[in-house]
Amino acid sequence: MIVVLVGAELPDSPINPAPHCRSMYTSFRCLPCFPCSTLGFLIHGSFLAFLSIFALTVGACHAALPADVYWNSVLPNTPMPSAIRHVIRSGVFVDDMDSVCAFFRYAATQSQIQDPTVTVFFLEKDLHPGANMTFHFTRTTTGATLLPRELADSIPFSSAKLPEILSRLSIAPDSVQAETMKKILLECEEPAIDGEIRYCATSVESMVDFSTSCLGTRNVEALSTTVDRKAPPKQVYTISKVQKLPTSKLVVCHSENYAYAVFHCHTACAEAYKVSMVGKDGTKVEAVAACHTDTAGFSPEHVAFKVLNVKPGTVPICQFQPQNDIVWSPNTLSISPLEMVV
Repeated sequence: MIVVLVGAELPDSPINPAPHCRSMYTSFRCLPCFPCSTLGFLIHGSFLAFLSIFALTVGACHAALPADVYWNSVLPNTPMPSAIRHVIRSGVFVDDMDSVCAFFRYAATQSQIQDPTVTVFFLEKDLHPGANMTFHFTRTTTGATLLPRELADSIPFSSAKLPEILSRLSIAPDSVQAETMKKILLECEEPAIDGEIRYCATSVESMVDFSTSCLGTRNVEALSTTVDRKAPPKQVYTISKVQKLPTSKLVVCHSENYAYAVFHCHTACAEAYKVSMVGKDGTKVEAVAACHTDTAGFSPEHVAFKVLNVKPGTVPICQFQPQNDIVWSPNTLSISPLEMVV
């Protein structure tokens, strides 16, 4: 048996967000199936070799992972979204559209402008039952491993320490993976836009702490887009139902293509929707959409403004969240369907 540090329950009263909205309450818990000698090997030995053993051991003994234990302890009334379940059970899934919609500070590429259907952006006025939209909901797996928080916290996460990180993870400095990791670290270190709080969480536990702290409550919903087929084609989807969440206070977490599971989280003031749709081939999608009402500070060169032919600060810009993203919001007793005429 191995003793693993996991976060303890936070106080029942609303949490006052710290500057980075992260809580660090911890306690000791025991998880089965892992010999005590594993922890020393994990921290001081071959990291990548351990990850392979870790994944095989968990699969063989069906152990409760720290993320499961922590989630059930802190959020007993919040179902775990599919985006996190996939990370825990089968590696991190990275949606091809993720780099397009994660942050509005980046300019569009020529390929995105030429083929607007590779994006997931639309205008809020078009979000109603009966509307037809063309999208390509794709997802690929990186095989990245979800780390317990105490291990993730023991690994440097800074662009200034990239050589040390690459050495520790046995990644070649001149590799594509190293360049990708450098890009992610730099993005995580960029200053937030006005009114935004950002944080790169290297574990599910720290993501939960950040999100609940920023929202000021542990009574939350954690939502992600789900598609009932693995690889549906680019096609027309017809919206059958739209439900609006009665709050505009959100935290959105994007899964990053790092050497292990990393979530780039940020606060957002946006209108959120649950959207049911059916593709031409019968694919059923339960999507999460966020409509940004204040876009004045966004880059006018972002792909959303290019493909929709609008300017920042003029109309709300909406996007469907990729399957690996998580949208956090305060929970409420009811979510009222939109009253729209088809």
